[in-house]
Amino acid sequence: MPANVQKVPFGYEPPEERTRGTLIFYDSFERITDEQLDRAANTAELRSFSRLVLYLLHEETWKRMSKEPVLAFHKREKKLIEWLEERGEERIDVDRWEGKRKKYTPIDYALRHLTETLPAPYFLYLTPEMANAIASFSSFEEWIVKLRLILAEMPEKPHPQLLKYRERWDLAEDKE
Repeated sequence: MPANVQKVPFGYEPPEERTRGTLIFYDSFERITDEQLDRAANTAELRSFSRLVLYLLHEETWKRMSKEPVLAFHKREKKLIEWLEERGEERIDVDRWEGKRKKYTPIDYALRHLTETLPAPYFLYLTPEMANAIASFSSFEEWIVKLRLILAEMPEKPHPQLLKYRERWDLAEDKE
């Protein structure tokens, strides 16, 4: 196979990569408003993430994480797609993997899927309630060393695991 030769002027240095990694908004999106979605998109832009992925939880997953009722997956997905079309950004995607599975998906499976298919480094954008819920899982210690968290707001009563790993997360408004 012949080598692919490229000619560049003397002293050329490739431009520095300005975007990095993936910001993953992990939520059911049942009570997330357009303003909260805009804030997540602005956080991704301010922190120079190459992509913002909206990871929509299936209703079976949400029922196990929280006892609150939730709309059907396709209705919540439609709301996200409408917001995305209004916003018109190429760097924002809705991950439909859980919708294809059509069943309960443990967070370990979801995070493994995301880390295998998206560019690193990985940051999870979480609401305070979701952050506390994820911190309560037994696999939290395994995952917190592989990714970082960005919390939309400070939880009123942070989970002890969140406090233990305080250096692995920060608030969205810290950098704005």
